[in-house]
Amino acid sequence: MSPAELLVSVLAREIEDGAVVATGVASPLAILAIAVARATHAPRLTYLACVGSLDPELPRLLPSSEDLAYLDGRSAEVSIPELFDHARRGRVDTVFFGAAEVDAEGQTNMSASGSLSAVRTKFPGVAGAATLRQWVNRPVLVVPRQSKRNLVARVQVATTRDPAREARLVTDLGTWSIGGPLGARLLTRHPEVQLESIVQRTGFPFGVPELLPETPLPDAATLAAIRALDPLRLRDALVGG
Repeated sequence: MSPAELLVSVLAREIEDGAVVATGVASPLAILAIAVARATHAPRLTYLACVGSLDPELPRLLPSSEDLAYLDGRSAEVSIPELFDHARRGRVDTVFFGAAEVDAEGQTNMSASGSLSAVRTKFPGVAGAATLRQWVNRPVLVVPRQSKRNLVARVQVATTRDPAREARLVTDLGTWSIGGPLGARLLTRHPEVQLESIVQRTGFPFGVPELLPETPLPDAATLAAIRALDPLRLRDALVGG
């Protein structure tokens, strides 16, 4: 089992059966997790894809999240304003958000290094994440290559923030609770990842339970679904390890 397969299985477990799940741009790992969840424990999930489709077929992972093949098999079309309207009304359960930087308060940076007035490097951009994150019921942050460059003491530019509640953060090293009154807490470490390595690759202090559990491994059905849905192993290029 590869690190990418473990990470995708963790993301898939964040999706409950019957949940409404949406993805934005540049979300291939999230799309794969949704397809895996639909094929295993969550067959009744509803998927809103960023290309504007409701419940498209997901026979295999494509290199781009914006590939128009994600319109195939849709039951309806959903515009971006409609997606935001559903989220604002509390009708979207889970969205996965990427981040170039995350800090212990759960703020993310997808905008730039430096500052907005003196940009050193431009990142992919916020799209609709700034507002969408606070509206969805269960935002999940994803950092597939954890280091001190992306889990930082303080984000350089706060693209999204959600100070009213904790968020789940999933990296290639473990799962976290981030933000909220208790601050950053490591919930599990992935098998074969040592706590010392996580400390070395984290740019902020964090809490650790006295008995730190290992992240559960995927079952055989989940692993088979990942490999069937991503036969080209696109997942492996996106995750550290």
